[in-house]
Amino acid sequence: MSMIVITSEAADAGQRLDAFLGARAEGISRSRAKSLIEEGAVTVGGAVETNPRAPVKAGLVYAVALPPPVPAAPQPENIPLDILFEDEHLIILNKPAGLAVHPAPGSETGTLVNALLHHCQGQLSGIGGVERPGIVHRLDKLTSGVMVAAKTEAAHTGLAALFERHDIDRLYRAITRGAPRPLSGTIEAAIARSESDRKKM
Repeated sequence: MSMIVITSEAADAGQRLDAFLGARAEGISRSRAKSLIEEGAVTVGGAVETNPRAPVKAGLVYAVALPPPVPAAPQPENIPLDILFEDEHLIILNKPAGLAVHPAPGSETGTLVNALLHHCQGQLSGIGGVERPGIVHRLDKLTSGVMVAAKTEAAHTGLAALFERHDIDRLYRAITRGAPRPLSGTIEAAIARSESDRKKM
């Protein structure tokens, strides 16, 4: 179990405790901080605080006890990966067509998550307290392309923010039957799941 210790400053006073820890505790998101507070893993001046809304007071020592990540439910599987880049924070790879990203009914095994759990064994610090790769975007099973996954909660939070702000440029290539007319443009139309086939839009 590791410990994060922060001494609050005058500028921190009045903030919600979960927001304060989410901003000041490296590698912890606000939602993760909220869970840790409610689990009794946070002390203020040596006393346990379980209220995420508790106001921060200046000059106090806030300590967060980080439990070791629990094993993920999907099991590691030795599936070859086409890795483009990897360091201690994240991994970028080329997902082949036919490989599902997440386990789901009909694809409980043989997924990218299973492959990453095997490849990254001992390197995952835990996402939300669970020993799993932090996947912040997805590609359909039959689609190939570049994907990025986080190894740490800090990297996961940063990547999620980039995708939410659309600061990631993505380029898609598709094969068509015949030549579309016009050759370029924007499609603006409603989209919904098929009522007869849940796998189709």
